[in-house]
Amino acid sequence: MRLVSFVTPTEPRRLRIGAEMQDCIVDLACARSWAQGARNIPSEDVPSSLGDLIHADASVMDYLRRLVEALNGEDPTHLKGARREAVGYSSKEVLLYPPLMHPLSMRDFYAFEQHVKKAAAIRGRDIPEAWYKMPVFYYGNPNNIFGPEMIVPYPSYTQELDYELEVACVIGKMGRDIPADQAESHIFGYTIMNDWSARDIQREEMKVGLGPAKGKDFATSLGPWIVTLDELADRKTDRPGVFDLVMTAQVNGEIRSNGNLKDIHYSFGEMIARASTDCFLMPGDVIGSGTVGSGCLLELTEGKGPWLKPGDQVELEVERLGVLRNAIGERSKREQK
Repeated sequence: MRLVSFVTPTEPRRLRIGAEMQDCIVDLACARSWAQGARNIPSEDVPSSLGDLIHADASVMDYLRRLVEALNGEDPTHLKGARREAVGYSSKEVLLYPPLMHPLSMRDFYAFEQHVKKAAAIRGRDIPEAWYKMPVFYYGNPNNIFGPEMIVPYPSYTQELDYELEVACVIGKMGRDIPADQAESHIFGYTIMNDWSARDIQREEMKVGLGPAKGKDFATSLGPWIVTLDELADRKTDRPGVFDLVMTAQVNGEIRSNGNLKDIHYSFGEMIARASTDCFLMPGDVIGSGTVGSGCLLELTEGKGPWLKPGDQVELEVERLGVLRNAIGERSKREQK
C-alpha cells in the first residue's frame, strides 16, 4: 500500500488517512462505509492518522488492504461512503501532508560510500577508517517536517542551501538489539527523504567536532507517501532492507542527481542493528539512508556552488516511492534587515 496523510478543499483542517491508487487518493474511513454496504465487508475501526496506524495491531493493516482490494476495478472518485462523502479524490484535488507528521525520532545515517568519498575529497582527505567499521548517524529534528508541494523556508542564516536525495524507513515494531537479518520485520515502510542542508553552517559546526546541528535542523521533507514492503517485493536484493530502486533529483526541471538504492554500503538491516544496540527503536522512528552518490549540490559542484536560491523547485524521485517536490521560499525578513 501507498499510505498518505491528506486534507480536502472542503475540509482543510481535517487530516485524513488515505491510500494512493493510480493517481487517486482513497479516503480509507469513507471506503470502510462503502465496502460495508457494497461488498458486505464488516466495518472495523480505521485509525485517524498514520501515526496511529503504525502503532496499531497488524490486523488493522490487513483490514485496510481488504478495503483497497475491494476497490479494484472501481473508480473511487465516483463512489460515496457514509453521509455521501466521496470515497476517492483526484490527486490534484487534495493537499498531501507529510505521511508521518510527527516522527517519534529521526536518525540519519551516512551510508553511501560514493557520497562519503566525494564529501571527504572536497575537504582534502580520505574516507575516515572508522566509517568502514560501523554505520554512523546523527539525530535530526522531528519537529520541522515538510510534505510534498510544501514551501520550504530559506533559513535566515545560510548562503549555501542544498538538497539531499535519500530514502528513509519508518519503524513499525518496537525492538532492541535487532539482528540485521531480522530488521525487515521491524520496518513499516519506506518513503523519500530530503535532508535539507545549510552547507556553510554545517562546515563551521563540524570543525568543532560536534554536529551537524543548525546546518540541518531547519527542515526535513518526507513523502509523498509511505510504501509498505509488499509493494517492493520484486525489487528486493539479497541484503536486508535494500531494494533496486532508481533515485533521481531535479532542480527547476533539470536532472542533477542519479543513483540507485542498491548501491548503499550499509543496508537498512545493518543500520537498524546499529541504531538498536542497547537501545529501543519504537514505532514511528524514522531512519534515513544518507545521501546517495551524486545526490546533492555539494558533490556536483565540488562544494563551490551555485547553491539553491529562493523560488527554486526541487524534485526528488525514487522508483515505487513516488515524487517529493518542494519549492524554496523567500529569505527571512529578519536576515534582510
